[in-house]
Amino acid sequence: MHGTLSTPRRRQAPASRRPLLLRLALRELRGGLKGFGIFVGCIALGVAAIASVSSLSRSLTEGISREGRRILGGDMAFSLIQREASGPERAFLDSKGQVNVIASLRAMAVAGEKGSGLVEMKAVDSGYPAVGTLETDPQLAPADLFAERDGAFGAVVDPALLARLDLKVGDRVTVGSANVELRARLVTEPDQIADGIGFGPRLMISQEALAATGLVQPGSLVRWTYRLILPPSLSNEEGLARIEAEANRVLPEAGWRIRTRLNADPRFAKNIERFTQFLTLVGLTALLVGGVGVANAVRGFVDRKRASIATLKSLGAPGGQVVMLYLTQVMLIAGVAIAIGLAVGAALPFAVTGLFGHLLPIPIQPVIAFRELGTALLYGVLTALVFAIAPLGRAHDVPVSGLFRDQIDPERRWPRRRYLLALGLSVAALVALAVIAAYDRRIALMFVAAAAGSFLLLRLVALGLMALARRLPRPRRTAARLALANIHRPGALTPSLVLSLGLGITLLVTLSLIDANLTRQLTQSLPERAPSFFFLDIPNQQADAFEGFLKDQAGDAHIERVPMMRGRLVTLGGRPVSEVKAPEDIAWVLEGDRGITYSKTPPEGSKLVQGEWWPEDHRGKPLVSFESKIAEGLGLKLGDEITVNVLGRNITATIANLREVEWRSLGINFVMVFSPNTFAGAPHTHLATVTFPNGSDAATDARILRSSAQTFPMVTSVRVKDALEAVNDVISQLVMAIRGASSIALIASLLVLAGALAAGHRARLYDAVVLKTLGATRARLLSAYALEYGLLGLATALFGLLAGGIASYFIVTRLMNLSFGLDLSGALLASALAVLVTVGLGLMGTWRILSQKPAQYLRNL
Repeated sequence: MHGTLSTPRRRQAPASRRPLLLRLALRELRGGLKGFGIFVGCIALGVAAIASVSSLSRSLTEGISREGRRILGGDMAFSLIQREASGPERAFLDSKGQVNVIASLRAMAVAGEKGSGLVEMKAVDSGYPAVGTLETDPQLAPADLFAERDGAFGAVVDPALLARLDLKVGDRVTVGSANVELRARLVTEPDQIADGIGFGPRLMISQEALAATGLVQPGSLVRWTYRLILPPSLSNEEGLARIEAEANRVLPEAGWRIRTRLNADPRFAKNIERFTQFLTLVGLTALLVGGVGVANAVRGFVDRKRASIATLKSLGAPGGQVVMLYLTQVMLIAGVAIAIGLAVGAALPFAVTGLFGHLLPIPIQPVIAFRELGTALLYGVLTALVFAIAPLGRAHDVPVSGLFRDQIDPERRWPRRRYLLALGLSVAALVALAVIAAYDRRIALMFVAAAAGSFLLLRLVALGLMALARRLPRPRRTAARLALANIHRPGALTPSLVLSLGLGITLLVTLSLIDANLTRQLTQSLPERAPSFFFLDIPNQQADAFEGFLKDQAGDAHIERVPMMRGRLVTLGGRPVSEVKAPEDIAWVLEGDRGITYSKTPPEGSKLVQGEWWPEDHRGKPLVSFESKIAEGLGLKLGDEITVNVLGRNITATIANLREVEWRSLGINFVMVFSPNTFAGAPHTHLATVTFPNGSDAATDARILRSSAQTFPMVTSVRVKDALEAVNDVISQLVMAIRGASSIALIASLLVLAGALAAGHRARLYDAVVLKTLGATRARLLSAYALEYGLLGLATALFGLLAGGIASYFIVTRLMNLSFGLDLSGALLASALAVLVTVGLGLMGTWRILSQKPAQYLRNL
């Protein structure tokens, strides 16, 4: 009612600061995420990459763990090389449960006039497969697949062999002394992963067929695997560990490799972890590159909020409260981006399983990996925080008048100590997370150092370019003078553009040079120096005859022949191998069995660096020559003793000398070479190589392969070019995977580049308005901006070529242990494309700016 007094309201207690900040932040965000598209894209892309990789890795490891029994073919597997289990060993296994036997070896399948081919042969018993299903085409019962019929044993064959030798189901081939009928194509074998990667197609036969081939001779390179099906009471984790410990205690010199369903293929699981680390670092690279976009977006956000900041400060809001208000908004937006990335990462394993699960040769069990998703979330939060603190913190101490004046002449100052401390703690947390979560912390630390060095160097490049542009004489041409001024003026795009473009070009050049070097090593360098053939499993009693055969077939070739056995390291310098912590690049020496030999003289392709070679008639205690770099990595020196298990016997030898070995020659090289008396009387086979001075042609290779298979059916022939092609296929797939993964970081670089150019939109808008008012034409302004972007792109490309060359050299020579060749063709093309993209994106944005009407902006100047 008019004229009445309202009842006075009781003053509300002031709300706490945190809810007020949150309410204000949410209220301001009602206007949408304008200007944060690049921000959201960069964070979401990096988090999605990390979350996807880690979730998929977890699903693979879960699948392997769940399907470990099928992959292994049983609960436990005991593997021996060059010999079958002895009576006591077989009795021990039979006492524990059901035993199935698998024999694996390489052999030659001879198809008459159609030629011959190397095969990975697998001989199975009547109980195969004890776990899982063998799928063939046509699907036949094991008795029909492998039984002897009409003078030939049955076999299941990889379709690749049919295509290579122009064969079909029902045709016959000869393996050793046995006739084999190809009765079905192999579709899937349940234990394929556990068998590893071979150099030839699979040929699966029965144990009876293997005996008929005559390939199993004393010393033949046959791996015998005894798969154990345990009763339920012993198949748990405790039971598996107890049986393994008992086997090592009761039969200490068996020398077998023991695996359980809990670690069905440790090498495959380790490779998953390694590749996961690489892809995670790629995702982190995308996040860090995207962090530049975050900083640009936050800087633009602060620029757009100057009026709001000035209003809040003029009304008495403390600087810290203003910073926290806008930091809250930024982190809320980051939360949206992180949620998008986590959703993509969590869904990927289910999508892969649904779309490609039936095509994958490895089991995958899609799960929501909460721990891995939590790690990706932390990466996203810390990255957003690291790159947002500094741009927001600078506004704390700037007075209201300065905030308005910064529109034309930005004032650059360091943030307060509290923000620098928060920045330092955030960076430390991000580094700690990258190192702790890494499979190989050494590589993670190298990555962190490289990332920090790249940011620092690119910042110095930007400052150097600005200083140089400031000191250069002013050109007469208006466009050139304007371009030069734009490079060093206050608020220039130079720092952000150089950083985003430099990271992208460096990554492109690094990938290009690594790709070129891998291709060169696999397709050019190695075949020129490598032998043309390796001949395996040459029976000892036929070694001289086979060497004479090779001299007749390849008279102008260099022939090298050495005895060969397989042995497993048991102790090094008195320490059990299980206690030796070997560096990652030489740990392979301790895994499984190794090829070993004996010799009276130093082998070809090696050089003595320490100690002396033993006399040709040495009769004393066993001596061994060790490869020098591997010995250093294992902590071995002259006089140390090592123990190897060969054919079920532990043999101890003393290191008499160390050798340097040229592994890349692909000649006959061994880590360990023993004195001849060490294996006196032990059964073994021989290994031979044939090297033509000027290489061999396809017709000569085919003739030697055909004659060798017909004359010496027990000998396995490996054409080096075929083996290199198989390796090349694997490496090519790996390179394609690396390219695909690295494209994530390149997309992030492109987003950041677009964001950096968009961040300068406001300043460029006022420049264009003033210059157009003073008479500048659109063509002249476009030429000035094109020249500016071109100069910055060219300077940054030079840095990218240099930095990418150094990074690729380090990766190729130190991590891959390959020789480095500087092939800049692909790198130059990638750099040129990057510069063109920069100029194109810059001019696209400039064209839009030049289309604006001056009047509405002149009123606000």
